Amino acid sequence: MADNREIYLSAKGLTKVFGSGSQKTVAVDHVDIELYKGEIVSIVGESGSGKTTLAKMLLGLISVTEGEVYFQGVKRDIRTQKKKQEYWKNIQAIFQDPFSSYNLFSKIDAVLLDCINMRGGRKLPRAKKIELMAEACSFVNLKWEELTNKYPFELSGGQMQRLMIARIFLLKPKILLADEPTSMIDACSRATILEMLMNLRDETGMTVIFITHDIGLAYYVSDSVYIMEHGKFVESGSADAVILHPQEKYTRRLISDVPKIHEVWDLSTV
Repeated sequence: MADNREIYLSAKGLTKVFGSGSQKTVAVDHVDIELYKGEIVSIVGESGSGKTTLAKMLLGLISVTEGEVYFQGVKRDIRTQKKKQEYWKNIQAIFQDPFSSYNLFSKIDAVLLDCINMRGGRKLPRAKKIELMAEACSFVNLKWEELTNKYPFELSGGQMQRLMIARIFLLKPKILLADEPTSMIDACSRATILEMLMNLRDETGMTVIFITHDIGLAYYVSDSVYIMEHGKFVESGSADAVILHPQEKYTRRLISDVPKIHEVWDLSTV
């Protein structure tokens, strides 16, 4: 049966090589991927597996050594800054470290106003802009009145990540790439952030890509899972198929490394 889902983002033969000669490192090695509208995908691998490098290529933050990226079926063209900005209206990211994700000299008002302006709202009345910013803050359980005229560094880590989601609420991109978005915040905030991302997907229909080493998180949130090792996808499929019926030794090891509170921990592989 044909798959009639709309492909938002795809890549064919995507490769990234750093260095040359004896110093050459192949970080991503001829990767193919297809991401569908409204789908939640996790790319899972250990540190150094190439998942963050892949994410940066999909975002257009670093150059591609070989291969092509396609957005809604059309080969991506980001050769000029103007074309990059147009592309970034459709694909945005939330990064691992909320403390380094903001300009220290920009107040929260400016951070959110930039999002409104990017979506063509530069000429809106000031009152309407405040209404939009307040709505975005309310979506992530923050109060605009308590944020205005403050700097991001005056917030906690969890609040900063929620502010990042408020940005995404305003921008409404077609694709959100979340690179370890909960790894630097406490467990209570982690569950809240994940719930907000799921709500955002439900409200806007965006595609969400999680970059993570946490295979438990991948199983909990994902429709599809890609397992990455040494720059290549070694296994992929639905979350149930990959996590409950893994075929590859590497996938089985990632699953076995997840601590279980009712069993004695095996630290022999650490």
